[in-house]
Amino acid sequence: MLDNQPRGTIVIEDLEIGLVRSLKKEITTRDIELFAEVSTDHNPVHLDDAYAADTIFEGRIAHGMLTAGLISAVIGEQLPGHGTVYLGQSLKFLAPVRPGDMVTAEVEVLDIDYSRRRVTLDTRCLVNGKPVLKGEATVLAPSAKFD
Repeated sequence: MLDNQPRGTIVIEDLEIGLVRSLKKEITTRDIELFAEVSTDHNPVHLDDAYAADTIFEGRIAHGMLTAGLISAVIGEQLPGHGTVYLGQSLKFLAPVRPGDMVTAEVEVLDIDYSRRRVTLDTRCLVNGKPVLKGEATVLAPSAKFD
């Protein structure tokens, strides 16, 4: 389930520092299984209840990069949106995401270099209002001058 944030492209000429976009998605067992299949990461902490129960997480968790993928969805669909090119992303994983967790992925404009079309974004994911992931992305934003 995604929330009702506007979708589409915001060209660099219309971006402003402090602009925020987000999405919400419940992470399901099926999401985790599909991510394992696509990524080929079959670590049992993600897929095996009995194994995961004996880890520091005391239960199954989603892949960190599955959670990070929600940041990519906000960037690619909303801020700046279609036509955006990812240049870099730092990530810090702060807490596990479990099957059934509702994750809110947020992206906020921190800095804009109009001459180079570079945008620096604060990126974060939250579960129940608590950060589970934070980072910073650099993107090449679409421009009205280069359609």
